[in-house]
Order: sequence, then structure tokens, then C-alpha cells
Amino acid sequence: MTSFAPLLQSFFTDRLMTQRQASPNTIASYRDTFKLLLGHVQEQAGKAPSALTISDLDAGAITGFLTYLETVRGNSIRTRNTRLAAIHSLFTYAALRHPEHAAVIQRVLAIPTARIQRNIVSWLDQDEADALLAACNQDTRTGRRDYALFSLAIQTGLRVSELIGLNIADIHTGAGPHVHCLGKGRKERRTPLLPAVVAIMGHWIQERNATADAALFATTTGRRLSRDAIEQRLRVTVATAAASCPSLNGKRVTAHTMRHTAAMRLLQSGVDTTVIALWLGHEQISTTNIYIHADMTLKENAIAKVAPPKAAAQDRYQPTDTVIAFLEAL
Repeated sequence: MTSFAPLLQSFFTDRLMTQRQASPNTIASYRDTFKLLLGHVQEQAGKAPSALTISDLDAGAITGFLTYLETVRGNSIRTRNTRLAAIHSLFTYAALRHPEHAAVIQRVLAIPTARIQRNIVSWLDQDEADALLAACNQDTRTGRRDYALFSLAIQTGLRVSELIGLNIADIHTGAGPHVHCLGKGRKERRTPLLPAVVAIMGHWIQERNATADAALFATTTGRRLSRDAIEQRLRVTVATAAASCPSLNGKRVTAHTMRHTAAMRLLQSGVDTTVIALWLGHEQISTTNIYIHADMTLKENAIAKVAPPKAAAQDRYQPTDTVIAFLEAL
């Protein structure tokens, strides 16, 4: 066994779990990254993961792996950058323990993240949200669970990981009704609940009929719902809702879309972005500004307040040289 295997093991047990006390989601993400990386390098180099050395994971191998993620697995740029961040974290740790591989490590750490195109966020308007909830079959336990889940997500804007982690005790329906969650970065927050959602959650908790520490949203076998299960149930429900709400046809609706919906409702109600940032658990208010760019109503109101300039009409500019004309055409 080479020195890489104990390095990887100590990275998880010492660095992530002990020193940084990383969350289970972070550890799972890093684990998946290195399972994919080692599998890819094994296929390319013909070496078992236990036989790989740090030199086998040079900049060329890492770059090839990133290309494989995009071209073969069809991963997004964001996922590619997440995998690279995990690799950078390992090699930063390796730099302290294996200075003899400093040259290889520095070249890997120099691999840049890819630029991401920031698209305008998508959310559900009132008719689309109503159609989504109406499409939940109230005659089945699964439909009633989905109805409670989607109602809570649309009103509170909780992340899918936060929804998955909720226990029955996290829903408080008495005085000052709210939901308590442990969010990203281990930050606790409490989000108020509207009376309609309080009633929905009360009925669901009564039907759930489980202990306070049991999962709020569970499968028919009692296990905690997974991210994939929630996304699958959402796809099925959206397909049903599209029959009564044509605007949902062709619209990509994910669990994060419901989070965007909650944010846009707050913004359109005149809530300040700093409050929305606290509501959503954003680390920086700049993250919340994406909703301002997405809301055309705010932009239309702004342009309506701007008087058109009273400048005299001018002829259109024409380049005076063929080289300049070429540059203008680029």
C-alpha cells in the first residue's frame, strides 16, 4: 500500500471529521468525489486505488477527470467545481504531510475553477403553486404527505436537505408557530408559519402518529425521505398539475424552485432583502440579490419613474475605416 491510501483516510478522519467537524452532507459529497476520481484513474492508468500514489494524481489526471465529469457523465459546471473544491482540499492537506510531492501538489492546486453562467432564477407564480398543491392526491397517504411537504417548502423556503432533516418536534404549532431547522453551515434558524400551513402540518403530524424524534417526512416504510425521492415526487406532481396549468409544461421545477418561490413572494410583498437573507439562511446578502434581478415588476416600476431624455436625434454612427468596421462587427 502506498502513502496515498493512509493520506486519504486521515484526510477524512482527522481533517474533516475531527478538525473541521464537517457535516454529514459535506463528508458524503467528498466521499463521492474521491470514489469517482479513483475509479476514473483506475480505468485510465490500470492501477487499483490502493496502489495509486500522489504522483499518479497529477494535474493531467485531475484535468482529465474534470473533463470526464462534463463530457461523459454530463455534470454541470457547478458540480465540476464542487468536485474540484474537494480535490483542492485534499491536496492542501497533503502539502503539509508530503512536502516531497510539492511540485505535483502545487500544479493540482493551480487548476482553476470554471466560470459559471448565472441564469435568472425560476419560481412558481400563484397559479402554478396552487396547481402544484391541488395535484397532490389527498385520498392517499403519499399524496397528503406530499401536500404537507410542498406547502411547507413553498411558504418557508427551506432547502431540500433541511426538509429531509426535519423531525416532528421541529414543527411548533402553538403560540408563535414556527419550524426549527439546522441549516447549511450548522446554523440554526426558526421560520414563522402561516395559519394555513400550521393547520396542514397539524393534520399531517396527527396522521404521522410517531414520536417527536421521528422524521417529519418519511417513506411508506418509515425511513427518512431522500433527496432523489423528493425530486421524483415533485416531477410526478408537476406532470399532473400541468394538465390544469399549461405554464408548467416544459418548466423545470425542482425542490430549489420552491425555495425560490418563497423568496420571490417575500420580495414582491415588499420585504427587504436583508430580511429575506435571514429568512433563507444566506451567509451573504449578495446571494439574495439574484431575486432582485429576476423580478421584472421591480424593473418595470423603476423604468416607469425615469423620464426619457430630451436629446436631439442623431445619425447612427458609421465606422470610417474597414479595420474599425471589422472590429465593430466582432
